[in-house]
Amino acid sequence: MKSNNNRNVDPIETRLEDIGLKLPKPLKIPSNIQTPFAWVRVRGNKAYISGHGPQNPDGSVAGPFGKLGEEVSLEEGYEAAKLAGLSILGSLKRQLGNLDSVNAWLYVRGMVNAAATFTQTTNVVNGFSDLILSLYGSEIGKHARSAIGVQTLPLGLPVIIEATVEIAV
Repeated sequence: MKSNNNRNVDPIETRLEDIGLKLPKPLKIPSNIQTPFAWVRVRGNKAYISGHGPQNPDGSVAGPFGKLGEEVSLEEGYEAAKLAGLSILGSLKRQLGNLDSVNAWLYVRGMVNAAATFTQTTNVVNGFSDLILSLYGSEIGKHARSAIGVQTLPLGLPVIIEATVEIAV
């Protein structure tokens, strides 16, 4: 375990470790998907984060796949949103070098692959928000947010999340 006396220790990664979570490796993109965009685009003191879905620790796309309210339960959707959060944190770490560089989570948009009658999109995206708040606290982690239901998402993912953060420059 890392010592907090070491200057290279990232407090956010230490918190992740303490709760038994780890950042996934870079996304293993299926061969039929093209991604001609940046996962994280830094401009000034902001980082714009493209939509991320849930990932397994090895970088592969994580299931379950399908619509909330049909193939995917609310609890599974919540966990998928948490895994999407880990995916975002992994991309931020690779781009910024240190997750502690985030000064504020500004805006989050969660898109939930929802059946026509599924109305608990907020509770799904709470999986992401709860993770960020537990890692960063309310001063840095509190964010404005949308949680919308959509007809479909790439690869049949249950949730995709994008965000904007303020960073130290």
